[in-house]
Amino acid sequence: MAIFLSTATTTSVARRTAQGDSGAAGRAVGAAYLVAVGWGVVTTAVIAVAAPWVAQVLGAHGDVQAGATGYLRAAAVGLPFLYLSFAGNGHLVGLEDTRTPLKIAVGANVLNVGLEAGLVFGAHAGLLGSAWGTVIAQAGAAAAYAAASWRHGRLRPARPGGAEIRDLLTDGHRLSVRTIALGVVPLTATAVVARLGPVDLGGQQVAYRLWYLLSLSLDALAVPAQVFVSAALGAGDLAAARTAGRRTLTLGLVAGSVLGLVTAALAAGAPALFTGDEAVRGVAVTGLLASAATMPLAALAFVLDGLILGLGDYAAMRRAMILAIFAFAPVAALVLRFHWLGVTGVWAALGLWLAARSALLGRRWAAAQRSTPTP
Repeated sequence: MAIFLSTATTTSVARRTAQGDSGAAGRAVGAAYLVAVGWGVVTTAVIAVAAPWVAQVLGAHGDVQAGATGYLRAAAVGLPFLYLSFAGNGHLVGLEDTRTPLKIAVGANVLNVGLEAGLVFGAHAGLLGSAWGTVIAQAGAAAAYAAASWRHGRLRPARPGGAEIRDLLTDGHRLSVRTIALGVVPLTATAVVARLGPVDLGGQQVAYRLWYLLSLSLDALAVPAQVFVSAALGAGDLAAARTAGRRTLTLGLVAGSVLGLVTAALAAGAPALFTGDEAVRGVAVTGLLASAATMPLAALAFVLDGLILGLGDYAAMRRAMILAIFAFAPVAALVLRFHWLGVTGVWAALGLWLAARSALLGRRWAAAQRSTPTP
């Protein structure tokens, strides 16, 4: 829900900087940092209280519920740091500085992996060790982003006024509803598979995490699509915005097709790296093969996300995400009714969801090509 601290800030900084209004851009960054702290503290408190109920709603019982509850409560401590990182990322990416966020991301993840190995396998701290390792890495990333923001010579955070905070919260409301709708489907898919049994749940988690890792790399096209379109519209260069859209969509389809083949190839051996259980590996193989077909659709959906973010039409994004749920729900319900459909049925539902998102966002982008957007 708090990703708007990055996405809305990126668009605002890119557009206002292109317009030559560095003061407004600096105040927008300051508002993002201020809201990050407040929103992070509130969210941590809510999750700490709601953790047992959340785990139960998702289908957890007994030891699984106890482990999930402890993990959620510990991991929630890192949310204020994560939100500060969102704000810093939006600032730097909006200025087309992608090198610094890359360095911070790599450094934080290397630290996280080291802490995970030490706490989980060395100190035998289990799920709680995994959670605290991530919290420490998130705190380090937040500190690095804050230092980079205040050192940035081109544009530093400035004290925001009420208008900047209201604008961010308004954009945040629209984007948060969109993000909730975006998160409902993966959460529902997990809840559906959890009710098929532990073997299906374990295999699906292996397949989904590998698919997610690969599909997330498509943000390498979605983020510049957002930045270039925002900057082009801020400068009044509509032709450049259209060119950015055309090229990123073409590259996205190519990348998605290639990643689909990679995902299918991983089915041959990757599940064995996660588990020695033959049954779980079998489900993971099926899940990877089914998920491979959805990768080009994911590429289109992600790149179109970036383009519509660049337009700043957050209401259209919210509407598309909500409507796309209705493409997912009927097939997901069939899987609950007919368990033999298994993870293949779940991935069919996810594929329809991605297809609906792509169609709805693509329609909005096409409409933008026929009109004259106002920067």
